Amino acid sequence: MRSIWSKTVAPPAFPQLEKDISPEVAVIGGGMAGILCAAALRERGIDCAVLEANTVGSGITANTTAVLSVQTETLYLDRIRKHGAEAAKLLLDAEREAIERFRSYGETIPCDLENLPALTYSLRDAEKMKTEAAALRSLGLAAEFLTDTPLPFPVAGAVRMPETAQFHPLKFLYQLAKGLTVYENTRALRLEGTTVITDRAHVHAKQVIVATHFPFINRYGLYFLKMYQQRSFVVAYRGAPSLGCTIMDEAEKGIYLRSYGDLLLIGGGDRRPGKKGCGFAAAREFARQYYPQAEEVCAWGNQDCVTLDDLPYIGAYRSGGKGVYVTAGFGGWGMTGSMMGATVLADLVTGQKNRYAKLFDPARRMKLLPLLQNGGEAMLGLLTPKLKRCSHMGCALGWNEAEQSWDCPCHGSRFRANGSVIDNPATHGIVTKKT
Repeated sequence: MRSIWSKTVAPPAFPQLEKDISPEVAVIGGGMAGILCAAALRERGIDCAVLEANTVGSGITANTTAVLSVQTETLYLDRIRKHGAEAAKLLLDAEREAIERFRSYGETIPCDLENLPALTYSLRDAEKMKTEAAALRSLGLAAEFLTDTPLPFPVAGAVRMPETAQFHPLKFLYQLAKGLTVYENTRALRLEGTTVITDRAHVHAKQVIVATHFPFINRYGLYFLKMYQQRSFVVAYRGAPSLGCTIMDEAEKGIYLRSYGDLLLIGGGDRRPGKKGCGFAAAREFARQYYPQAEEVCAWGNQDCVTLDDLPYIGAYRSGGKGVYVTAGFGGWGMTGSMMGATVLADLVTGQKNRYAKLFDPARRMKLLPLLQNGGEAMLGLLTPKLKRCSHMGCALGWNEAEQSWDCPCHGSRFRANGSVIDNPATHGIVTKKT
């Protein structure tokens, strides 16, 4: 299943790493997060090499809905309650700055960037939406409450957020990557200090950035306890009206929508990989009910890393460690999060202060209950008696009939029917022959 982005642009080609190299910085991961980090470092005159296990942008970036917004699954009124107004304001500032950096890049990189507002709606709770609009205004964003939306059904209330945009992620990424030193089909297997051991050569770097969507080094940072993956499903339709904005239901299992050209993208059906759920059926049922004249063009799934406190992990890979950094955990908003990560890490790598570094510090304290709950999910996977086991930490795999893949409910690794890796943190395949 290929996304509309993969179907509408041809990828560039980069060489495979065949011999040892010694860049100042090695970036592991050639998706949006890694390429933006490398580009930010190049702008500062830093010699940088990007190591991509497959091809540039072929993983999570190829399947994003590519919305640039401060709109997320967690409302800002909840963020203020959880983290305080000061931290919420810092996060909002970081997101707004990230969107502006995309706009700046978009002036020279043709990527179908459109400046459109975002709407978050509630079917039943107008007061909640009014409170959310007020919370955003208190943080400096000109949000407004309204009840009239482009949706084909009435809502109790919605929040309109300006300063948002959408774009074609692969048109952007491919152009940005062409000016960088990139090695494709070069899988990082492990680190020894700041030396990256790949499947064919060693990369002797002074500093390393791990931008592999899910951090793959288990012995540091405990990321397998501090985050989980969530799978979502998108269907593109032709023949539905243009929205003129991005739209998201504030409900936990709600639908989200955006337009691209003459297409309407409908997403939903979110669940953990390896778990049962409605998958593509959620978007298709929504289209059948509200846009019966629309014709399905293509469908694809994507995966998001979710942290336990709804803030990304950007900073030193482990407490007290030197020279190794991580950028991960953007929830369903990986494009904006990737730019935030690139900006923060470019400062940290070059020894500069960054006003957001403390907020995103991976070593920040986590509440015990979410850690126990997330650990319990992994323990359940470990104890489930199935023959097919994940090569990451040995959890039982579930068969994903819709996408023909073996999925891990513990940490989100995915494997093709032949056993090869689709999504990390697994770094090598599984045996799929019957035993």
